[in-house]
This record gives sequence, C-alpha cells and structure tokens, in this order.
Amino acid sequence: MPISLSAPVVLVLASGRGARFAASGGAVHKLRARLGETTVLEHTLAAVRASGLPWHLEDVGHPGMGDSIAAAVRATPDAPGWLVLPGDLPLVLPETLRTIAAALADPDCAVAVPVYRGERGHPVGFSWTCQQGLLALAGEQGAASVVRQQAQQGRVRLVDVDDAGTVTDVDTVQDLERAAVLLAARRQSTD
Repeated sequence: MPISLSAPVVLVLASGRGARFAASGGAVHKLRARLGETTVLEHTLAAVRASGLPWHLEDVGHPGMGDSIAAAVRATPDAPGWLVLPGDLPLVLPETLRTIAAALADPDCAVAVPVYRGERGHPVGFSWTCQQGLLALAGEQGAASVVRQQAQQGRVRLVDVDDAGTVTDVDTVQDLERAAVLLAARRQSTD
C-alpha cells in the first residue's frame, strides 16, 4: 500500500516459522489456520485495512522477529513511524490501531504500547526517532531493546485500550480455540 507521510505504517509481521503451533498439533502454519470463515492472517489484515492506516506485510522468511522488524522498516524508510503488529493477532480492533497511531502524534511520545487490563500487547507504535534502533534489530528478540532505551528517556506512553485482541495471539492450537470463542462472543455482542 502507498505510504502516507502523515500516518505511521502498520508493519504486519508474517514471516515466523510457527514452530510452537506445529508442536501443539497444528496441521498448517498458524497464519493459514482457519478462524471462523477465514484465516488468522486474513483477520489481522482485515483489521489493518479497516483502520485506514498505511501498511506493509513482511512475509519473507527471516531468522527472527528482530530481523523481520528491521526488514519491514527498511522497506518503509519514509514512514513517520511504525506500528509493529505480529500477524498472529487476529482479533485486534481497527480502532486500537488508530489509537496507537494517534498517541505517536505527541512529540514527547517515541513509543506507544497498548495495555489491556494491565497486560501489555500489540501493536507497539514507534515514532520516526526510533528508526535507527529498529533498523539495528536482529535475531529472535523483537524491539524490546528500543522500548527500554526510550523508557529511560521517559518517552514511552502506555495506552489503556478495551481490546482483548491486543493480547490474544495464536501460538498454539489451544490459542486458536480460545480466539474462536472470543471471536464468536464478539460477533454475538454486535448482533
């Protein structure tokens, strides 16, 4: 999708191996697993599209999450910021993506982290000032080192959200079953 110079780009990370899902009995890659009428990844992408924010899908195989984040930032060098969203969060709400993006508009906020009922989740937002730190990431660790660095400078904002989707990732078959229950409950509450 073309990048808007005014909004951060949602980086959808979809290049992991999904080894825990396979070990738990999954017959397909976790992002291709069925969740209701479509796949886990398609649910995530639908929320991203509905948010109206620019986005980039990083689905080339990388050794670890740090490598995936760095590659996605390299692919979107002119972005004013980034929202790092693992592709295995199929229940995240479009409003949450917009809320985290809006938090980055504050010049004193370099990192915005959604918090649902006391638990930190995704997407984590990063302003353009974090670009070099994100580009330097490698290996299994995500961007925790960048968050810690910005926290030391008082530039991390914790954003309370009413979105269980920020903490509902699909790493195992049991996680997928739990997500299916939450999705069904969400649909019943909107009917």
